[in-house]
Amino acid sequence: MSGHNKYSKIKHIKAKNDAQKSKAFTKYVRLIFVEAKKSAGNLSSPGLAAAIEKARKENMPNDTIDRAIKKATTDNSAAMEAILYEAYGPGGVAILISALTDNRNKAAQEIKHILSLNETALAAQGSAAWAFQKTNEGWEPTTTTPLEDADIEKLTKLVEDLENHDDVQDVYTNAE
Repeated sequence: MSGHNKYSKIKHIKAKNDAQKSKAFTKYVRLIFVEAKKSAGNLSSPGLAAAIEKARKENMPNDTIDRAIKKATTDNSAAMEAILYEAYGPGGVAILISALTDNRNKAAQEIKHILSLNETALAAQGSAAWAFQKTNEGWEPTTTTPLEDADIEKLTKLVEDLENHDDVQDVYTNAE
């Protein structure tokens, strides 16, 4: 019986864990890159300090953080942009999608595609943001929407699909 030894099990578990870490680290590197670009590498700026703190909570190595800051301050390549997309999901739930991308058009099309696969579409600018308030942590809902079980399952699938996209940083909903 090949493939049933202890090493094979460990190898598959490690590969899965490494893939999850890599995805999280990529998001935090992008966030640090944008904040370092804004603050010109000033480590005491609140935005960069918060981004570094988030990355450290995920156990990101210091050399990776330093490389992201150095690249942002020395690199003159395409700048990463922070974009906020708005949508309405199953049961009329307001959704805010925070993304960091270097290609605005590509990111918009990919997010539209994910939303269309989940029977949702982008909303106009400001049409869903009214249900949220900007805080230091992100966006907090000011009003909530009750959902039925079927809508909760659809919303959960939609949020998972969005969070699996490389450009998406955070997804906020006002579901109860």
